Amino acid sequence: MSKKEVIIIGGGLSGIMAAKTLMDKGITDIIIIEKSRSVGGRLATRRIQDGKADHGAQFFTVRSPELQTDVEKWLQAGWIKRWFGDPYPRYTSVNGMNALGKNLAEALPIELNTKVSSIRDGRDGPLEVELDNGEKILGKHIIVTAPVPQALTLLPEIEGTELKHITFAPCFVGMFTFDKDSIVPAPGHKDEQLPPGVERVVDHHKKGISSTVTVSVYMTGDWSKKRFDLADDTILAEIQKVAELYLVEGNQIVDAQLKRWKYAEAEEVVRSPYVELGRNQRVMVCGDVFLREKDEAGRTRFESAYLSGISAGERVAEKLKET
Repeated sequence: MSKKEVIIIGGGLSGIMAAKTLMDKGITDIIIIEKSRSVGGRLATRRIQDGKADHGAQFFTVRSPELQTDVEKWLQAGWIKRWFGDPYPRYTSVNGMNALGKNLAEALPIELNTKVSSIRDGRDGPLEVELDNGEKILGKHIIVTAPVPQALTLLPEIEGTELKHITFAPCFVGMFTFDKDSIVPAPGHKDEQLPPGVERVVDHHKKGISSTVTVSVYMTGDWSKKRFDLADDTILAEIQKVAELYLVEGNQIVDAQLKRWKYAEAEEVVRSPYVELGRNQRVMVCGDVFLREKDEAGRTRFESAYLSGISAGERVAEKLKET
């Protein structure tokens, strides 16, 4: 049974930024536990044959001074580029959004392919994280960055009533390889004048991350909710009809794949960058749904996840210095 000062559950953007904040403040006895084979969460990129497709976040905007400072560093490092947009530039990763997550997580202590089954709050002792394989990790503080419904299932003994009203809309994303160019206009992003139920269409070749023409079609939350229990093949066939609208004459789709995001976007936000739970408030829940009070955008996004992770890391660092 191992022990850590801070255990971070979830290696998405919030978890990465919480860990980086703690490390910057000299707190190094930490671990990120991530159930997937890669960090990044919705900074997700899939290889499709010889090409690539972002199938989570496509870009991000900047409103806060903290993110603006980091964006300048990331631009200088060659990690990101300005893709499109005015007055708010849309930034994207030059090698796919997951590459940005990996760059940010470099040198952080991470356990991949590791799933948490529960978190227990001992009366007088340390917090206990139990893994699916039966292993246990003890910690002074825990930061949970999983989507709220998932986070609450990990906390059966910890009251979290203030979060139980948070629900998420799903999102289906179809990813298609075209034999030739698409008619998606440059720079490869379209979110207006789309068929009903379609949120956006992205050509990753024109975006600059794919050597082949790969097109992602994002469906709205309402559309995805109504079809959530249908078979993947049925859903993908419907989305492919949208993708076919962007074929040039003589072109064809040579590969099609589907991504299900069960927790794509919160239907209500929390006006606090984190929530502290447990007997001594040693369990913190954060993520993109947790907004700073003066957040002008008022919705979940890359920046809200980034800021929430930083705020959670700062709060835990402050608590550790008090003890």
